Amino acid sequence: MAGTDGSGSGRPVGSGSGLPSGSGSGLPGGSLPGVNGRGEGGSGGGRGAAVTGGGPLLLGVRHHGPGSARAVRAALEASRPGIVLIEGPPEADALIPLAADEDMRPPVALLAHAVDEPGRSAFWPLAEFSPEWVAVRWALDHDVPARFIDLPATHTLAWRARECVVEGTEPDEPEELVPGKEGGSGPGEGDEPGAREEGESGAVLPDLRGDPLAALAEAAGYDDPELWWEDAVEHRGAGDGDVFAPFTAIEEAMTALRETEEGGGPDRDRVREAYMRLRIRAAQREFTQGVAVVCGAWHVPALRHKVTVAADRALLKGLPRTKVEMTWVPWTHRRLSRAGGYGAGIESPGWYGHLFGAPDRPVERWLTKVAGLLRAEDRLVSSAHVIEAVRLAETLAVMRGRPLPGLSETTEAVRAVMCEGSDVPLALVHDRLVVGDALGAVPAGAPAVPLQRDLARLQRRLRLKPEAPERELELDLRKETDAGRSRLLHRLRLLGVGWGEPAASRGSTGTFRETWRLRWEPELSVRVAEAGVWGTTVLAAATARAEADAVTAQTLAEVTALAERCLLAELPDALGPVMRILADRAALDTDVGHLAQALPALVRSLRYGDVRGTGTGALAEVAAGLAERVFVGLPPACAALDADAAQEMRRHVDAVHGAVGLLGDAPAPGHGALRARWRDVLRTLSARDTVPGVVRGRAVRLLLDDGELPPDEAARLMGLVLSPGTRPADAAAWIEGFVGGSGGGMLLLHDERLLALVDAWLTGVPAEVFTDVLPLLRRTFSAYEPGVRRSIGELVRCPQGRRAATAAGAGAPGFAADLDTGRADAVLPAVRQLLGLGDDGGGEDGAGEACPADSTVRPVPSVLSDASDRSFLPGAAHPSDQSRPSDRTDPSDQSDRAALSDWADRADRGDRAGRVGQMSLVCPADRVERADTGTVPQDRAGNDTVEVDA
Repeated sequence: MAGTDGSGSGRPVGSGSGLPSGSGSGLPGGSLPGVNGRGEGGSGGGRGAAVTGGGPLLLGVRHHGPGSARAVRAALEASRPGIVLIEGPPEADALIPLAADEDMRPPVALLAHAVDEPGRSAFWPLAEFSPEWVAVRWALDHDVPARFIDLPATHTLAWRARECVVEGTEPDEPEELVPGKEGGSGPGEGDEPGAREEGESGAVLPDLRGDPLAALAEAAGYDDPELWWEDAVEHRGAGDGDVFAPFTAIEEAMTALRETEEGGGPDRDRVREAYMRLRIRAAQREFTQGVAVVCGAWHVPALRHKVTVAADRALLKGLPRTKVEMTWVPWTHRRLSRAGGYGAGIESPGWYGHLFGAPDRPVERWLTKVAGLLRAEDRLVSSAHVIEAVRLAETLAVMRGRPLPGLSETTEAVRAVMCEGSDVPLALVHDRLVVGDALGAVPAGAPAVPLQRDLARLQRRLRLKPEAPERELELDLRKETDAGRSRLLHRLRLLGVGWGEPAASRGSTGTFRETWRLRWEPELSVRVAEAGVWGTTVLAAATARAEADAVTAQTLAEVTALAERCLLAELPDALGPVMRILADRAALDTDVGHLAQALPALVRSLRYGDVRGTGTGALAEVAAGLAERVFVGLPPACAALDADAAQEMRRHVDAVHGAVGLLGDAPAPGHGALRARWRDVLRTLSARDTVPGVVRGRAVRLLLDDGELPPDEAARLMGLVLSPGTRPADAAAWIEGFVGGSGGGMLLLHDERLLALVDAWLTGVPAEVFTDVLPLLRRTFSAYEPGVRRSIGELVRCPQGRRAATAAGAGAPGFAADLDTGRADAVLPAVRQLLGLGDDGGGEDGAGEACPADSTVRPVPSVLSDASDRSFLPGAAHPSDQSRPSDRTDPSDQSDRAALSDWADRADRGDRAGRVGQMSLVCPADRVERADTGTVPQDRAGNDTVEVDA
């Protein structure tokens, strides 16, 4: 009923109605006039009976096609039947009146699920442009009965379950039962769509069951069946032809195609068609004003075929059955665009909806929508762009011999004219318009499980509306409404309803703030129905599910994670049983890795519990006991580890270190001085030779970061490890543990002693083992920020730029105890000009008059002494303003010298080009002349040495 081609095969389709027309179509009907683009029927209002020969009016359609929808509406208006029969599950007959409710908004879907197993379910999606939806709405608007006539869902779901048992598989997700997709050998269950088979003559023929329109397109001379369908049906112009003629033509074409089938088609198709025939006969006996049937075009020949009632009933004997419930659920255009799973397999539902809803000039209206979208995204798109895009699309259609521009022509026109050849804005157009984010709605009176009703009540109370587009939601847990939203989302996650996923907050990182990424998907309705077995309310269901998950959890980490989720969801009734299971598991588990994995989740739970006001005394007791067991067992567990195990143990050490820092010294009575004891464990790890180098290096780094290890001691330990007596592989592992991860690059950047040690060791690694340690070093340094890597490279590349070691007892060369004020003074004149201070005071103290003898940096000339030349600088005084702010400090004092010394260092290292704002200063190493009056000095080649980009 949804998302298939004319056969109902479940194949991804384009728009259309299953009603080919137009000259040269290769169909039995020849040139077939039909309805116009506005869905208005032509003449021949009384031809319905003549076409059908007194039988039912069979309207073969292509599902989810605007052309089909328009044609069906015109045919029903012309024939005025006494009842409308629609391909779909008969259990949904009672739900048809809800389609007229003002709160019902397509796209929607019929959901059927087994009562005893809600996860075994199926969907029948319907969009506004679906022929079935149009038929339902026409019947309701004209007070005409409407019924579904396909095989009941009670048999369909049971049949599917039996096939899974026979095949030894389990259905992973609800099925989208569309016409033809239920066939036992249809696409997805047998041959792939579009597969080819050998005919009697040896010619390769299309798989008629999988894609009958491909055969029709091939007969018409088209390589692409979608392109043929769009030209033959969707782009048909207005005319006065018979509104029933297209249905007659498609019936003849499908009859010819089905005659080539061997054995009459798949078993399930024959069963379905037998049930449909029985329902049609019953309707003909009940209604004398005529019967109209809207079904997939592939089924029309079988429904017209004369078969005895006894034969049809014989096919239906012994069918499996199960008790089912049905309801309406919201659907989305994004789901309609997916061929597998729940999708209907149409690629452009937004485009199809536009074709169905546009009263005239669909191309112009579509390109106007595109322009509006791009303008909303701050793209420069004018009316001239729209006019030119329309012209280009029409020109492309003429060049390709098409009656009207289609989606391909309009897309190419948008790319060329509005997107300037870029695919980036075009992807936005495809996502927002071609597919779209439309989310349907169903009335409150639709049948639902009690859990679904409680969820809807909570959504209304918390003002948390389900929406198809993904969006971020910032929550402040100090506010009652936001705290309620957080509880609801966490409880739904416990129940397996993934409406929201936690995301990293871009603002505050406090525990009182949460960020969620929300998107409502149609299958979540199935998840809610499945979760209904745990309780009738969200709170009761989440509590029962948490208790059951704690019993079935396999590892200690799973139980601790569950305890954390119970606190986040505020499930006090579930937290007690979970904590008892957690205490039992922790007492029996002797694996230090498991204990280290479990501890961080427990500590996070304590923090979240504090924020939410939940009692966490029992949790603190378990966490403290777990930490003490980790302290005792970690040193022995770090011995004799291979490389992979050592990396995993390093991650455990990091996790425990963070957890102990959050846990505090005395989280529970009888457990004190936890941080001091943890530091003792780190010292033990850093000193043992049996501990892998990556773990020893990490222990030293953690002690250094906490201020428990003096920098001199850290440098001494690194020097010992990097001594020639240490194997290069062990030394590389130690370096990875020490400077790897967050902040390691900055540590090397700001402590030149450590960088010099690493540099000296690396240059001394023998060539034969260098290739062995290179992967470890590359993995370590590749994790640094690009700017940090670049700065480290500059330090290593320009060793002459490092400071000379002047302090007694200094370690590695390049480290000084104090700042070099003389070199800082060298840049003061330029800084005065940048700050708009002029030269006052610069010559009095002699700052900048000369460079130190050992420096390669020359005094920077005062090239902007004229106020008019520096008026563009930030903070520069206007030429007419002769006053100077009284609170402006003299940058030549000692504090400013200290602040500017780093700049002098960079210049001394050879990085002599520094850009500040719009200014670039270049200081050549050979000679710079000082100019006091704004004259630009030149070097020996006559080139300007100061460049000003105003």
